[in-house]
Amino acid sequence: MTEHYYSENPQSESAPDLLEIEINHEKFKIWSDHGVFSKGGLDKGTETLIKVMPIKTMDKVLDWGTGYGIIGLVASRLAREGQVEMIDINERAVGLAKKNIEANNIPNAQAYQSNGFDNVKGTFDLIVSNPPFRAGKKVVHGLVDDAPKYLALGGGLCVVVQRKQGAESLTKKMQEVFGNVEVLDRSGGYRVLLSRLSNKLS
Repeated sequence: MTEHYYSENPQSESAPDLLEIEINHEKFKIWSDHGVFSKGGLDKGTETLIKVMPIKTMDKVLDWGTGYGIIGLVASRLAREGQVEMIDINERAVGLAKKNIEANNIPNAQAYQSNGFDNVKGTFDLIVSNPPFRAGKKVVHGLVDDAPKYLALGGGLCVVVQRKQGAESLTKKMQEVFGNVEVLDRSGGYRVLLSRLSNKLS
């Protein structure tokens, strides 16, 4: 069976590589490796999401499916007085995310392994994700189904999706679960979607 970046324990040979990625005029040192998503650098979907993440200074943010952690690192800069948690099922990715938190001197972020929300505790102001669509519809729609339990009232789920890779289906799912969905960006063949937890949801 072919190994994917959402494998829990990648078997591909480890060969760490240090990248330098510039986002919002700030440079990040990023350790990447085989067996993680977008090994060679920032992918277009993540770049599109990062530009419009609605993060406030004191927000508590969860980066769901963090990979080597670039979304969470940028989130930690935006939520300077808040807290960022970064999770992934992929053990190697979590190791890289931890290394990248240290490499960029991020004091308000932590990374840990979790299959979905299994090891997540508490609630968040925002959950952000470039979800693993190749893992299947069940995994991605499961994120939407479970997210409300981990959001504070008024908190949001913000995801990026490729238009040809299920954007309509995901938009419909988020509307169904949250009762609202907003398109924050629709450029380069991607859509960034945001749904917020209203007082009407339990």
